[in-house]
Amino acid sequence: MDADKIRNIAEEELAEGSLFLVEVNITPGNEIEVVIDSDGSVDIDDCVALSRAIEERLDREEEDFELTVTSAGIGRPLRLLRQYRKLIGRPVEVVLLNGTKIIAELRDADEGSVTLAYREMRAVEGKKRKQGFDVVQTYPLSEIKSTKEFLDFK
Repeated sequence: MDADKIRNIAEEELAEGSLFLVEVNITPGNEIEVVIDSDGSVDIDDCVALSRAIEERLDREEEDFELTVTSAGIGRPLRLLRQYRKLIGRPVEVVLLNGTKIIAELRDADEGSVTLAYREMRAVEGKKRKQGFDVVQTYPLSEIKSTKEFLDFK
């Protein structure tokens, strides 16, 4: 199965609306996973409609496959700038390549970097306890291993 063919079909089907393609994954056993997102929300009917549209354009006689269309969901890392922009003003969990994990508000995102705002505890000379400082820091995407939407259940 050809990922580019699936990608092209999905992008054609999604071209008119607020839904967009995030990624297409195909296993060696021809299990196809199509991940979509939206500027608003994705509902099950959106996934079903895209699944049917893709299946109609593929030939099971030529090659057998299993197709799953799913939304990008909270646990998945962000892949596209459009996903980052959707989360501006919301909390995210960023893991840097050096292993540092930052829970912060996403303030801005562009093709090369993200700007995060968070509270950092630092030692202050003459004080027994660390003091909290507000930090606004821009990180190049090249230093980021993953970014996910953060939900605090406390």
